[in-house]
Amino acid sequence: MSRSLDLIGLHASSWDDTRGADVTWTNWARTETATPVRIESPASTDEVAGLIKSAISDGLAVKAVGSGHSFTGAAVAPGVQMRLDALDRVLEVDPATGLVTVEAGIALHRLNPLLAEHDLAMEILGDIDRQTIAGAISTGTHGSGTEFRSISHQVRALELALADGSVVTCSPTEQPDLFAAARVGLGALGVITKVTLQTVPLFALEVRDAAMPLTEVLDRTHELAGAHDHFEFFWFPWTDTALTRTFTRLPGDASLAPLGWWSREVDDKLITNVGLEALCRVGARYPSRVPTHNRLITRAVSDRTFTDLSFKVFASHRNVRFREGEYAVPRPALVPTLRELKAWIEKHEEFVAFPFEVRYGRSDDMWLSPAHERDVAYIAFHQYHRMPHERFFAACFDILAAAGGRPHWGKMHDMAAADLAERYPRFADFVALRDRLDPNGVFANPYLDRVLGPAGR
Repeated sequence: MSRSLDLIGLHASSWDDTRGADVTWTNWARTETATPVRIESPASTDEVAGLIKSAISDGLAVKAVGSGHSFTGAAVAPGVQMRLDALDRVLEVDPATGLVTVEAGIALHRLNPLLAEHDLAMEILGDIDRQTIAGAISTGTHGSGTEFRSISHQVRALELALADGSVVTCSPTEQPDLFAAARVGLGALGVITKVTLQTVPLFALEVRDAAMPLTEVLDRTHELAGAHDHFEFFWFPWTDTALTRTFTRLPGDASLAPLGWWSREVDDKLITNVGLEALCRVGARYPSRVPTHNRLITRAVSDRTFTDLSFKVFASHRNVRFREGEYAVPRPALVPTLRELKAWIEKHEEFVAFPFEVRYGRSDDMWLSPAHERDVAYIAFHQYHRMPHERFFAACFDILAAAGGRPHWGKMHDMAAADLAERYPRFADFVALRDRLDPNGVFANPYLDRVLGPAGR
């Protein structure tokens, strides 16, 4: 039997303290809210299918939600909100092949230690691990590495409950078109209930954090990215310094030298969370102080080297609330686009209190992956949640779109179906499959209507 609302964990989402039809859901960034007609928390695939049929008979749309870490309205559920908290088990582990089957609602921060118990690991992770596995793959969550693809690319099979209440499995050999679409499916094709992942042997990462002159990083960024297993950098506007991070992959039995108490407490908590929050609050009241604050934060973050298991390194704790957008641009467009963004900020005296983040990804074959059929660089832009972001984000949208960028599905952007159809070679195929599987828009919501067009048109 499905769990009632008062028994489920709320994780990164926010709820008011009411019950029944007036319960309000808010995502982590507080950019989206919804007051569902009803909330369900199924504990099995059969319950998911039954709840879909029940919603159809009541004339209600259905939306599965995870931990609420998407900045867009992808998980907004005005009809039936289906929370997958109870579907959080590891079902099967094959250490010989590395294939692991899990229920869709398990959060990455819970899954990773369980894999480690079997000497296994995810090949790559993003820089946040609060998402459910279904939410992470549905929006194309990724890490950084010129030879590595997104979390969705690690999927080997999916079980989905469709809009008619039937349950299907897809893989490279079973319904391959559905598999190519559903690995980054936006929740538009069905409710994912099980995921089979290809894991790798447990491994460690040697991490080097170092500040470098921004001009040098821009001149050498492709070289730096190609010379390391993983490379990324952060740049706070109004500074001339980039904070770089490189990762070298090591065997799982390598000697570990994790962060000491000082680095954990001072760098990761006091500076990048408590200190940043305090400076951002002051900057929200006195915007002209933001450049000075950015230079202070950049100088305060120390160079360091440490080694730890991969899942303890990839993800970071980020407690300061912000707004975020991100686009995947063709790699050759990365540096000129960053220079254009920098020039716009300085020309318009835009006081941006959060950094740009640059990462890399390898091309793949998933229909709605931002890295579909091309190697990319990801440019993420942020603003503190108490500061205005509209003008800055509008400029980022325009500049990144002009560079051929494709938006991250879980982060803020202004593109609609007509814009996106020009950027994805298989966009029409995805929409046609969606219309065949869900002609009445059972899984639709306003965000999906905008980015895919209304179902069944």
